[in-house]
Amino acid sequence: QVQVVESGGGLVQPGGSLRLSCATSVSMDSLFRMAWFRQVPGKQREFVASISNPDSTIYADSVKGRFIISRDNAKNTMYLQMSSLRAEDTAVYHCNGYGGISGSVFSAWGQGTQVSVFP
Repeated sequence: QVQVVESGGGLVQPGGSLRLSCATSVSMDSLFRMAWFRQVPGKQREFVASISNPDSTIYADSVKGRFIISRDNAKNTMYLQMSSLRAEDTAVYHCNGYGGISGSVFSAWGQGTQVSVFP
């Protein structure tokens, strides 16, 4: 079973920075795309950013110029560097890994990591 585990969340003041990590249990070669989503209680989960092979990135308009998605293939880990954080960035951030192994496609979600932006 493919697993992804997020870490790096926390409490930060507006204007501050955080780096989230998403460690996977499979090689990056098995992953067509990795992405970050976020969710606030009572609202739908929303797309934040994605990175696809080889290194094509897409960002939500709300985070363009502030967040950077990247990955380290040697560590099987994806990152989200968040800067100039705002109160509206407060959410649980989830990692998603979409890929294929032995002819089977999978989509793995992590439990999430809380990011809170408060003065």
